[in-house]
Amino acid sequence: MENMKINKVKALRFFFVVLLLSTVSVSCKKDFLETFPETSLSDATAFATPDRILGQVNGLYGGLKSGQHLGGRFLIYQDIRGEDFIVNKPNGVTGLDTWRHNLNSATNEVVNLWNTAYSTINQANVFLKGIDGSGTVVTTTLADQYRSEAKFVRAFCYFNLLQLYAKPYTMGNGSNPGLPLRIQAETTSANNDLARSTVAQVYTQILKDLDEAEAGLPATYASAALNSSRAHKNTAIALKTRVYLAMGNYPKVIEESNKIISATAPFKSASGVTLQLESNIATVYGGTYIGSEAVFFLPMTDLSNPGTQNQLAHYYTAQSVGGFEEFYLNPAGIFANPVYATGSTDARKSFIIANGTKNFVSKFKKPSPYTDYVPVIRYAEVLLNAAEAHTRGGNLVRGLALLSEVRKRSDANYVFPLANVGTQPDLINTILTERRIELICEGFRSFDLLRLGATIPAKSDATNVAQAVAPTSPAYIWPISAQELANNKLMTPN
Repeated sequence: MENMKINKVKALRFFFVVLLLSTVSVSCKKDFLETFPETSLSDATAFATPDRILGQVNGLYGGLKSGQHLGGRFLIYQDIRGEDFIVNKPNGVTGLDTWRHNLNSATNEVVNLWNTAYSTINQANVFLKGIDGSGTVVTTTLADQYRSEAKFVRAFCYFNLLQLYAKPYTMGNGSNPGLPLRIQAETTSANNDLARSTVAQVYTQILKDLDEAEAGLPATYASAALNSSRAHKNTAIALKTRVYLAMGNYPKVIEESNKIISATAPFKSASGVTLQLESNIATVYGGTYIGSEAVFFLPMTDLSNPGTQNQLAHYYTAQSVGGFEEFYLNPAGIFANPVYATGSTDARKSFIIANGTKNFVSKFKKPSPYTDYVPVIRYAEVLLNAAEAHTRGGNLVRGLALLSEVRKRSDANYVFPLANVGTQPDLINTILTERRIELICEGFRSFDLLRLGATIPAKSDATNVAQAVAPTSPAYIWPISAQELANNKLMTPN
């Protein structure tokens, strides 16, 4: 009974924290790449000037950038749930329960990610309500752009929540319980109680937001820095290829990807922001972060970063380049692929750094305070999304061409053995393997396993064990946050 009282108090505290975070904010800077101090404003003044409105738009991206969300932990959870990493420093603060599939509703990662994503969703809702009542403070075109950016952020939050807290769309064609679909601005506790929509209903809202975002977003911004850090038309399209892939709707993946992938090599976008693979993959992580492959990257600075124990470098990178080595590569996972073997000429092999008998991925090498930009959407992913969709649709020639574009960027002379690409099942498996190599440490392994209804494989070393998780297991998806269950009388647990 005492624990229930404590949870109730925590839930109420969380609600008011959400309201505080969702309160509109103002920025002294006009560029999301710059650090921006935020000050709470009343509803009467929040939309009074163009700079204040822009400050709130920057704040929406700041919600995505949180270390508890896309700034770090969401991507980390998605990778360590899979079989490619072994926990090196068992620590409940840095994802041990996620790695072991040993979560409960009160576990920190379950509660914190839920709170952060829903706070950002409500921030977007509050903004959308406010911009609609702002009159002529900004031009109609700019107001439409800002609405579209808010919808992009809201859609991204809902999509990410679905990947952990609900069964995949492909299980039951979206008929399973999804999430409370909050699309109204909330500034009081009056509407806390809201039942779960189905998975399909939440996906419908996500796609509605992204379609409207695509229509209202600019084709391009004034600088490469903004093109990589704020949503434009091609960003929304790229995210839709991921959403439709999660749904198993391969014709729609093809339809969307055809908007931003040319018919012939070298594959690139034909309009809007130019999207194309960097010629050297090392440039993606060690260059300017705003090149042609950066569809959507989250910028970090010394004063604006994910915070302690949220950074990608902290988790994966070898100590010799400033990391904490929280997780090392499972010798029986993707690290067993010939790409990483002695004699391989694949450039991605250079990301591996050994420390004794253990190997670490060092894509992210900047030391504390870890200002590596977070690669949220890369053009390489879009090519692989399209390759899989074309192959599943029977166009193996197109699928292999897109797959080869990604592989040959890192190993120009490589030719896939016929046994790996000669049939549709073989080519699909090869594309899925390439995703594990190309996108490692970028948050895709759990996503790929669950959308395909595959068992999460077991993993272990001499001292740590995580059992396999079948699709029928309760541990296949995360439990619902205890704070949501305490605060929302209509919420049901997983």
